[in-house]
Amino acid sequence: MTTTERTGLLIVGGGIGGMATALSAARAGRPVRLLERAPAFTEIGAGLQVGPNAIRVLTNLGLYPRIEEVAVFPERGVFMDAVTGKYLTALDFGPAFRNRYGAPYVVLHRSDLLDVLLDACRDNDLITLENGKEVTEVRDEGRTVRVECADGSAYDADAVIGADGINSRVRKLLSDDEPVTSGYVAYRGTMPMGSAAVDVSGNDVVLWVGPGMHLIQYPIRRGELYNTVAVFHSDAYEQGAAEWGSPAELDARFSTGCEEVRRGVALIDRSRHWKTYDRDPLDRWTTGRVTLLGDAAHPMLQYLGQGACQALEDAEAVGRLLGEHGDNYAKAWTAYEHERLPKASLCQTTARTWGEMWHTDGIGRTLRNHVFSGRAADDYSHTDWLYLPAGA
Repeated sequence: MTTTERTGLLIVGGGIGGMATALSAARAGRPVRLLERAPAFTEIGAGLQVGPNAIRVLTNLGLYPRIEEVAVFPERGVFMDAVTGKYLTALDFGPAFRNRYGAPYVVLHRSDLLDVLLDACRDNDLITLENGKEVTEVRDEGRTVRVECADGSAYDADAVIGADGINSRVRKLLSDDEPVTSGYVAYRGTMPMGSAAVDVSGNDVVLWVGPGMHLIQYPIRRGELYNTVAVFHSDAYEQGAAEWGSPAELDARFSTGCEEVRRGVALIDRSRHWKTYDRDPLDRWTTGRVTLLGDAAHPMLQYLGQGACQALEDAEAVGRLLGEHGDNYAKAWTAYEHERLPKASLCQTTARTWGEMWHTDGIGRTLRNHVFSGRAADDYSHTDWLYLPAGA
């Protein structure tokens, strides 16, 4: 038997974007109910890069002191050639970077960030969190939005935000598109710093780029853990194999890497891997009283390090615009979409291009390395669009 509860603003999805949005809306004085399908609030994955655009959001939410307790503040992002082992270029994250963007560049464990957000949500009387709520149906019925769950519960909400990831149920109200596979696979994991078996002389984010592959490494959790992610293009995928991205393929692809890269890949956990997907940008995220946020709206490949960051920017905009437009959700959602869709869509398409540049070979690789080696570490001309505050 279905039991129906009347509610105000309802968020579907309890990841980083959903929780940050709940906090942002609550700061605007809005009661929020958040539904998460899993029995507990958890994050699968390891390291997370958080640019200054997202750190500004977390600071505005009052969470920066907690972030400082668990994060690492890298000095540089370093690009290396994965085959030759040669240094290509770096991006300096020091004082000039912080002054320019008003916040630092941070790396931390995904679960640490989720725990910070979860504690803040639990401490806020305007936020109701519910687990074990697998949403099976969402219908905009004009004056309310009907949300039904697999456990027989249902909600008639004033408005709904779909923050339910790349396989979003809420997104189906706007599009029948499907995720797009990149043919790339990621193996990731963490290890105690003493087990890293690499020369960790600082706290840099080190990226090794090579033909059809890359390896990224950096410390997290106050420098106690070392995060490593190996990503490669699967030949088995190109050949149409039903199963692709095996550990054997991982080793074969990285066998051409330099000694440091091969040593790093050898330490990665082989028990699980992630096939990487995104979607093509939508021309709208909103219909009536429903809007999308984070990966439900703009799932992107990992190459800009902006998946969670763009979700946090979404969250900030939602709270601010709810404060401006009150109970007029249609107006708030339209303003939110108008503000956020262009940049998030650009991140989606730029991430694809950036990945192609990392993984190029032949003359493309030669040109990339030549251009990279000629730039200064404090040249921020290519990151201003991503990190500067809007209107700066």
